[in-house]
Amino acid sequence: MERTEIADYGEFGLIRHLTKNIELQNVSSILGVGDDAAVIDHYGKQTVVTTDLLIEGVHFDLMYTPLKHLGYKSVVVNISDIFAMNAQPTQITLSLGISNRFPVEALEEFYEGVYAACDTYGVDLVGGDTASSQKGFIISITAIGEVAADKLVKRSGAKKGDLLCCSGALGAPYLGLLFLEREKKIYLENPNIQPDLEGEDYVIGRLLKPEARQDIIQFFEQGGILPTAMMDISDGLSSEILHICESSSVGAVLYEEKIPIMEETRKAAYKFELDPTACALSGGEEYELLFTVDQKDYDQLLQYDQITVIGYMTDAAEGARIITKGGNTHPITAQGWNAFKK
Repeated sequence: MERTEIADYGEFGLIRHLTKNIELQNVSSILGVGDDAAVIDHYGKQTVVTTDLLIEGVHFDLMYTPLKHLGYKSVVVNISDIFAMNAQPTQITLSLGISNRFPVEALEEFYEGVYAACDTYGVDLVGGDTASSQKGFIISITAIGEVAADKLVKRSGAKKGDLLCCSGALGAPYLGLLFLEREKKIYLENPNIQPDLEGEDYVIGRLLKPEARQDIIQFFEQGGILPTAMMDISDGLSSEILHICESSSVGAVLYEEKIPIMEETRKAAYKFELDPTACALSGGEEYELLFTVDQKDYDQLLQYDQITVIGYMTDAAEGARIITKGGNTHPITAQGWNAFKK
């Protein structure tokens, strides 16, 4: 593979090289890359902004994460937060901290993934920055979206009696990580041993190339459904349920038997002698949507097989509880991702 040093381009030359083929897709994108700042006009709608930081060695491992997949995922994890507000993502800015161990070709591969995600979700890359990093690869993305004022959904609107729902299926990304970490350890001990990941495409794919649930937001819009509270499942189902309970001053009942788990996930969990439910509750990095809706919307929710009703909201005094398949009741505890855990 040809290697072009970043220094051959310089900072502004590198930015021009990586962004030369940008075509703006949204009418709200007035001015993109190439000036001191981007210009965005949302024509009276509410503007939604979120920022996420991804650091090599903390959030991703380049030993088993292809750069194109990393670029794609970096965009997805940010626009998922926009969807969690019931908003439509429209623009992103992308800033990178790069060490000289990365050639220009590696950054081109990363940007291929970024552009693929932007194209998939109709988002414009309108700016950013690059800087030298003494060690590792640092990614910072800010995502911007728009929503009508009366359609904005926060974490704080859930009320007693609301249905507790989630999209998709849970638990797979954590197990995908376990497989990749296992094979990395084996490889480091003996580089002559080839990775054995046969049959684990689903759980590994869910980790390396997640998708944001734009389809769920479109289903809400088409059906006239407005969730009372919503957030994405990035830190684990149990943690996110507790976030909604705290923000909305309510309790919750979660039924273990209702948690959606794919058969591929169950089989993968058993290989590690893990409980699939525990993986779904605490795994994280799902980017599925957790939301509450009024009971009047129940029949309409049944029309979409990507939505599962997993419980209901109660008085705050009752706390957040899970009812197991055996009929036992336990408090829901947060055991998901902790950004500052030692």
